[in-house]
Amino acid sequence: MKPGLYQWLIGCFAALGSFLFGFDLGVIAEVVASDSFKALFLQKDADSRSGTVVALFTGGCFVGALGAGFSDRLGRRGTILMACCIFVVGGVIQTAGVAIAMLYVGRLIAGIGVGFLTMIIPIYQAEISHRKLRGRVTSLQQLFNALGQIFATWTGYGCYMTWTGTGDSREWRIPLAIQIIPALFLGGLVYLFPESPRWLCDHDYADQGLKNLAQLHSHGDTTDPYVVAEFKLIQAQIAVEHAQESKTYLDLFRGWPNLRRTILVMMIQAECQMTGVSAIQYFSPQIFAQIGIPTGTTLLLQAVNAIIAFLGTAVCISIIDKVGRRPMEIWGAGIMCITFIINASLIKIYPATSTNTGAHWSFITMTWVFNFVFFITSGPLSWAIPAELFGTALRTKGVSWGAMTSFAFNTMIGQVTPIAITAIGWRFYVIFIICNAVNGVFFWAFLPETKGLNLEDMDELFRDSPTFVPGSKWQPSSHIDADAETIAEQEARLGLGNGKAGWDESMQISEHDENGKGGDLD
Repeated sequence: MKPGLYQWLIGCFAALGSFLFGFDLGVIAEVVASDSFKALFLQKDADSRSGTVVALFTGGCFVGALGAGFSDRLGRRGTILMACCIFVVGGVIQTAGVAIAMLYVGRLIAGIGVGFLTMIIPIYQAEISHRKLRGRVTSLQQLFNALGQIFATWTGYGCYMTWTGTGDSREWRIPLAIQIIPALFLGGLVYLFPESPRWLCDHDYADQGLKNLAQLHSHGDTTDPYVVAEFKLIQAQIAVEHAQESKTYLDLFRGWPNLRRTILVMMIQAECQMTGVSAIQYFSPQIFAQIGIPTGTTLLLQAVNAIIAFLGTAVCISIIDKVGRRPMEIWGAGIMCITFIINASLIKIYPATSTNTGAHWSFITMTWVFNFVFFITSGPLSWAIPAELFGTALRTKGVSWGAMTSFAFNTMIGQVTPIAITAIGWRFYVIFIICNAVNGVFFWAFLPETKGLNLEDMDELFRDSPTFVPGSKWQPSSHIDADAETIAEQEARLGLGNGKAGWDESMQISEHDENGKGGDLD
């Protein structure tokens, strides 16, 4: 098996943790809208309670992301196993719920497990990947999130249409129970896959780190030039980091290079939530009801929306390492802003009492366009970019801090949305219009491009490149690949081309100039 395919398949397996997150995101709209659930738990304070059911999950995710920042000694695989065990406990409590308190506790515990998973998985994916594949592999986080939403929304729709109006609790228990299965699968098999070489080197297991690096990149050949050169680079960076002893959360805010990265990670995760995607995912029946679309139809439309999300993420994976992170974030924010402007106008002009079919389909279409663009741009990039920005010593803490930011905003959206929809209607959309516009301007001004850089180049990038990035011509001083391999050798290694004549431009690695140093091919 070609190393490129091997890395991608490992990334797919790890992304089962993201499947859990996506399933829970997609299933909760049907759960809180089901007749049986309402009769059992939402007889009073329905808006507040449904918001709390949603918000406690993301609040748990916040706690899990915080805890993951202290899980470094467990390793990437050990953290994944622990998270799966926590999630299973939460899933069982939710499924067996007979009182609203059980739903609250189960959601909180399951959220803690997902918080660990969503933080550690993109780190693991980034650390096992070749730099020219890293964007594709880390974007699997969002692809499997979307896949989880597909399974959740179609399962939820089927259960709703089968048992709605019967009072049968299988209407919501079955969807909640199904999410336990992939958690058992992921936790049970995770130790069959290699530990991160960078984590091993950082924890004084350099020999095993070299073996795992060779397993990932050269069929186990520890004398391979690329493996030897990258191993030396990893060791050199770790030696510097150990000398500096920068491994605490406070170090994220010490010195402008680290603070700059921390601000970017927080903004990337906050803007992802403030695009409005979570409000639509969690409370689509209430949102669609504003323009007169019934719950059953809404759940079917959301099931279609989940497929669109999957297709959008697939597009992201196909272009991210060619187009780059920066233009995708900028243009994505602009398009999402336009979709919210249109939908806010439609809700204002055509209220719930309207029977205008054209307005209904316009609203649905704009929601689908928003979702498609989100899953091409902001969704996958909110996990792919943070996993790239920090050095080995601070990577866990940095990604954890970003994930905590994401879940803090996610929790706020989950709690506020049902109340805001009832209180201010279409005006709630104005918040997302403003946020998307601000997001685009911020990324244009301050987000540097990380396409094609080694993880070990990031310290140099944030130390030497300008803070205001438009027009910046910054390039790393060297690339590990340039000293190790020719284009043809790397093509054969990754298994992503058909020889020199069929080389895909998006996968070109480096070329040697007259001094033997390489540079990226655009």
